Amino acid sequence: MSWALIGMGVLGAPLLGGLLFGIDRKVTARLQGRKGPPIVQPFYDVIKLLAKDSTYTNRRQVFYLYSHLLWMLVALVILLTRQDFLVFVFALTFSEVSLALAGFATKSPYSHVGSNREMLQILASEPVLVFMAFALYLATGSFLTGGVFLIDEPLLFSYPLLFLAVLLVLTILMRKSPFDISSSAHAHQELVRGISTEFSGKYLALLEIAHWVELIIILAIVFLFWANPWWAGVLLALGAYFLELLIDNTYARLKLGSMIRTTWAWGFGLSLVNILYFTL
Repeated sequence: MSWALIGMGVLGAPLLGGLLFGIDRKVTARLQGRKGPPIVQPFYDVIKLLAKDSTYTNRRQVFYLYSHLLWMLVALVILLTRQDFLVFVFALTFSEVSLALAGFATKSPYSHVGSNREMLQILASEPVLVFMAFALYLATGSFLTGGVFLIDEPLLFSYPLLFLAVLLVLTILMRKSPFDISSSAHAHQELVRGISTEFSGKYLALLEIAHWVELIIILAIVFLFWANPWWAGVLLALGAYFLELLIDNTYARLKLGSMIRTTWAWGFGLSLVNILYFTL
């Protein structure tokens, strides 16, 4: 892939992610009997934040925020260039850990609680992505994501249980109910904004842009289960996205312990059973 296409992907991912966030708000409003904001409202919000005065607690907070965005872009480039999926998982983990450290860099108790929960969400979700890397190796003989474009049968057909486990993990990565315990995106929850409580101005705008990129990365993970033909993978990713929106508006938030038990029991269990079945 040429540098021009990589650049288009890096610039296009936030735009597409912002539109999907706008669709999220519109669909959520409709499900709740409201009209909702326009689809481009996330872009208006970010532009407004960029124009506001920006304050920060200390330089470490800003450093970790930029590190969060940088590692998120690195993970995106790894997917765009069809490189090693394990390296992609590590880059995504570094990005999420950087976000947690940005919360720990402040003295706000809300940020600290959100960061603690973010770290536990990482421990709950990332191992399933490692299982997916092993499944990719068993199916293609390589950890390279480009291998899914060459196999005759979509990855979904061989690993349907792993796909269900990944859908469970996507709910955590998208910070949707019942697993939105670190960011508390809904106004009625007691953590205010949790991990992002102490961000403002352009720093909060950068955090929102990073979330847009993260959403595209999450949907790209689903895409890999049916990458050939590409349009089938796109439909699968969009189907998973709207399923997550439905789950978000249907279930209440779980407690931290319930989240850990659910992801470790079902996520690990489904992944391990599917990989063992495929191997044997």
